[in-house]
Amino acid sequence: MSYMPFGLIYLFSHFFYFVIFYIFPYRKKVVLANLSAAFPKMDQKERTKTAKEFYRYLTFLLAESIKNLTISEESLRKRMIVRNPEIMDRLYDEGRQVLLLSSHYHNWEMLITAQNLVFKHQAIGIGMPMSNKFWDKKINERRERFGMKVVNANNYKNVLAEQTDEPTATLILGDQSPGKDENCYWVDFLNQKSAFYFGAEILANQTGAAVVYAVIHCTKRGHYEIELREITTNPSAEPYGKITSDYIRFLEEDIKNKPSAWLWSHKRWKKQIPDDLGTLQSNHEARFLKRFGKREDS
Repeated sequence: MSYMPFGLIYLFSHFFYFVIFYIFPYRKKVVLANLSAAFPKMDQKERTKTAKEFYRYLTFLLAESIKNLTISEESLRKRMIVRNPEIMDRLYDEGRQVLLLSSHYHNWEMLITAQNLVFKHQAIGIGMPMSNKFWDKKINERRERFGMKVVNANNYKNVLAEQTDEPTATLILGDQSPGKDENCYWVDFLNQKSAFYFGAEILANQTGAAVVYAVIHCTKRGHYEIELREITTNPSAEPYGKITSDYIRFLEEDIKNKPSAWLWSHKRWKKQIPDDLGTLQSNHEARFLKRFGKREDS
């Protein structure tokens, strides 16, 4: 299917939308529950409309992800461009390592494949391996064919340490479900207490890398623009939690601007709020400050 023209693959996506929304609803209860919790002031009609828009986005995303497996470099360069490349260009010219924080918003798979083409930095992507080793290997081979280096979340520190020849831009999709309660950063997000990974902030302080937020905007079907927002060029000077909080704030703004472009079919809030949340938060901050030093604004 990947070798078919975009238009023909999109025809399949229209049929698939009808199937997963009307005939065999795909996680429809999860989608509606997530939307209800995130947007309590949304009436039922608007919520259903947003859900339909999400499922159309989801089927287009599937179609584009299939095509992305064999898309040519020329076509990819036309379909994924950077709105304000001067931010990354300046950091590259300064020889700075970058943490590129993004999310499962619009077509992140196309961003993964195109990153090494649209930025001067050597592209690195951190991700959890798929349970099926065969498909994990095959998908990552496709993601890496234009220069991206995909590394396992369990050994990324060793890989990053080896990258000394040129500046790198490490892509982190920070809106995934985090692990242990004591390692989470808890914040109000989309109308509810939410747990986020804190690894990007720790990595920024370990490496001194600049941190840049990247959001993907859809300009027309199958065509995207990356918009960059600089979070910090001096992580060690930032108060505890600021890097993560800025990322979450930017992400929330983008989701509110276009709710249907985020991946609502996942159980975003499956982690229960701990009874001892206050203690966990205090201990989390104390460990961070002990490790990286107390900041004046903390």
